[in-house]
Amino acid sequence: AFSSRHCPWKMNQLPPKSAVASPVSESTNSRGEALDNLSMDSFWLEVENIKQSAEAEQEECSLADVKTQEEGEAEADWLQDAGLAELLGEPAGDKDNLVLLSTLTRTQAAAVQRRLDTYSRSRRRRNKHPVRDVRDIFAASGSQDTAAEKEESSPDPLWHNLRTSNTQRKTQDYSCTVRNPGKEEVFNMDVAYSEQAAVLLKGSFLSEPRKLKDGNGLTRFKIPKGRLGVTRIGDLSAQDMKKIPTLALIELTALCDILGFELKRNKAAKLKTTEKRLFGVPLNTLLENDQKLLPNTKVPLLLQALLSCLEKRGLETEGILRVSGSQTRIKSLEQKLERDFYSGLFRWDDVHQNDVSGLLKRFIRELPAPLLTAEYLPAFAAVQNIPDLKQRLQALNLLILILPESNRNTLKALLEFLSKVVAREKNNKMNLWNVSTVMAPNLFMHKGLPNKIPEGKEKQLAEGAADVVRMMIHYQDLLWTVSSFLVAQVRKLNESNSRRYQFCDKRIKNLLRKIHADKDKVEKNQGEPSKVVKVHASLLLKDSLEVHLNNATRVADVLRQFQKNLCQNGWNIVNTVNLLKCNNSTECTNLLLYEVGGNIGEHCLDPDTYLLDLYHINPHAEWIIKQNPSCPRMF
Repeated sequence: AFSSRHCPWKMNQLPPKSAVASPVSESTNSRGEALDNLSMDSFWLEVENIKQSAEAEQEECSLADVKTQEEGEAEADWLQDAGLAELLGEPAGDKDNLVLLSTLTRTQAAAVQRRLDTYSRSRRRRNKHPVRDVRDIFAASGSQDTAAEKEESSPDPLWHNLRTSNTQRKTQDYSCTVRNPGKEEVFNMDVAYSEQAAVLLKGSFLSEPRKLKDGNGLTRFKIPKGRLGVTRIGDLSAQDMKKIPTLALIELTALCDILGFELKRNKAAKLKTTEKRLFGVPLNTLLENDQKLLPNTKVPLLLQALLSCLEKRGLETEGILRVSGSQTRIKSLEQKLERDFYSGLFRWDDVHQNDVSGLLKRFIRELPAPLLTAEYLPAFAAVQNIPDLKQRLQALNLLILILPESNRNTLKALLEFLSKVVAREKNNKMNLWNVSTVMAPNLFMHKGLPNKIPEGKEKQLAEGAADVVRMMIHYQDLLWTVSSFLVAQVRKLNESNSRRYQFCDKRIKNLLRKIHADKDKVEKNQGEPSKVVKVHASLLLKDSLEVHLNNATRVADVLRQFQKNLCQNGWNIVNTVNLLKCNNSTECTNLLLYEVGGNIGEHCLDPDTYLLDLYHINPHAEWIIKQNPSCPRMF
């Protein structure tokens, strides 16, 4: 059995609220029974290997004390991270973050109000200066009650319904409906997840039986493409992506509130600094050093080298990742890498594949902070407690959007490799469940988080952690999508920020007045059947492309028209080597169309985006054709 006395690393658990502890526990247990037929031997074997490695280097496993937060402190930290520091009565670095409130849905606003109420009560108990009243923020009724009294005597109807429903759910049978394995279902990203959950409160939740050892029978989810297409992580500019974690945190909190879970976050523990250059070095430090050698590096070079070595020689190896290499050799290889990696003298061809997989897992474990971050590791582990598969994936999608960019990119590289391992199952005997049970301890056990596991919960937590890893591997394409409702909120934030600038500069004020007048004129003609716009390709051509838009014009159509005109009209090409032919295909997959400016920073458009609909939403944007950055250049 795995317990706190066996290993310095600890599994982390986020328990559900007492209001829904019974139904969630019953649902989790029913899925746990389905897992009985799955072998957890690989999980416990990996735990034993980690234990032996830690015992050999006990001096490197000193733990930092995790400070217990006082009442209201967690809410204050949450409001800070949600970009709402001004609500605490403290000066904020970016006052424009207050416009965030105007973009929130009802469930998101309720989540903010709930935490502000809790923080207000804790401040009053400690006789500190009062914070801003929620009535000033959400324009509540003119009652003279305090925020706390308002919540107790005249609660928000939404929260009244949630509490009533949660009480009723204590006796609700969560196993009444079971998903049909292998069936394709719609995964709606147009409506906020918390709003969807609120609608389902009075209905029954679908449960996914966890009885399959591979992903062949798992429920397939399809993201319906609306008129504006689908946005993937990486399609938005860095400026707009900075807004996504804040929005995702608020939405995740609202979703957890409705599902009856308390979203608790750890504070990162401080570990001893290391003199090493590769292992045990923070991700950001690694990337800063790597970018000095290769600018724009997004995944540590060492991790890239480990994954590349395994892809070349280890994917067909039976038991890869599960079969442990020699701890002595792995430690020796680590020392050689520290000495020779950046000089290029390290010889990968001389290393056994199982030792390379050991180095890979060691690299992940030795990060000073967990790859899933110390703050949100409990939340990742708690996903297993959500009874509905679709809502588990919704929570995972939001958690991945919250991750720092370096963690998210590194995790994606790892998951893509793990998918390749699963794809070679016939040769390496490592199916999806095998890979998940091996990798779960390396992702969910960390020496910097000394939380103890409740007695008797080891098996449940182990299976839950493995199942979370399985979902991240199998559904990674879905999880690395930015929901349409979040993109819409980013647009609203940008529009609100633009309106605030009117008070700073008269020239800007006059310009924006004209822009908004033009916008109002456009909105009155939403039904116009066509529009003529110009598409630019300044890096490729000196001329612009005039496009006639109608309700059926898509991005892919414009790119085909662009390529056709190149061939027929002999446009003045700026740089022919930058304009690559796509194997004589009319799809021209090496060219992309970007939406730039207006209410968005820069947005790489889905080929199935209907441009007239996009024009109506953002009439002041420019459309620019660029070469796909992942497409090799012919230099």
